[in-house]
Amino acid sequence: MRERFPIPRGPALPALWLAAVLWLAACAGAPTTPPSAPPVRTPAPGAPPPYQVNGQWYQPLPSADRFTERGIASWYGKKFHGRPTSSGEPYNMYAISAAHKTLPLGTWVRVHNLDNGRRLDVRVNDRGPFVAGRIIDLSYGAARALGVVEPGTARVEIAALGRRSDAAAGGDGASPAYTPVDVRHGNFTFQVGAFTEPANAYRLRDELAATYRGVHVTPYFHPDHGQLYAVRLGRAATLEEAARYKEELRRSGFAGAFTATE
Repeated sequence: MRERFPIPRGPALPALWLAAVLWLAACAGAPTTPPSAPPVRTPAPGAPPPYQVNGQWYQPLPSADRFTERGIASWYGKKFHGRPTSSGEPYNMYAISAAHKTLPLGTWVRVHNLDNGRRLDVRVNDRGPFVAGRIIDLSYGAARALGVVEPGTARVEIAALGRRSDAAAGGDGASPAYTPVDVRHGNFTFQVGAFTEPANAYRLRDELAATYRGVHVTPYFHPDHGQLYAVRLGRAATLEEAARYKEELRRSGFAGAFTATE
């Protein structure tokens, strides 16, 4: 049975202590909370939380079922090689992967290059491209297989396939098997701070560990702020449970706490 980590029911954090934590975060040179809350439109119950890049809000899809899209594909390579992707895994420019702004992370999509007829199944493990008119950013490996490296961009059609089973990667010649991606259930945690200096993140982790369970530091790369070290705590198994936990955190003084997937 999955272990739960309820928020402690003890006394609230002293105001002076909380102010000191916020001051410490401010000194780190990176925002402790995501930018201002999304304007007016809020996600439907069970939908993943929105995120903001370069002042633009994006709402990830709760399901990739029957998703298709036509537009321009681009690719990214050496500059990002080894950096954490939005899924948390390091970006491997030679692997077959892609970035998409709203498809659930972990979704496999079939990319059809309309300029040369090539097709390839790729896994979405990152967010982007945040350039007007482009719908998918291919890894160098995927772009090379699809003939996109030389021209730089290509007209494509993408169709979501789902999550590929582990057995499909065995190389036994069998056709890959895909299942729908369900992002309403998973391993959710809650981000309460982010720092450019790892020492500050670990200091906050140690402070919070006296009151909360599951406090940990997760490094990730932010498109606007570069390498950051996130302070996260708690666990939830569903988005509904995560929403309740997040509201309790905000009532406890963490006004900018938001849900993250690990």
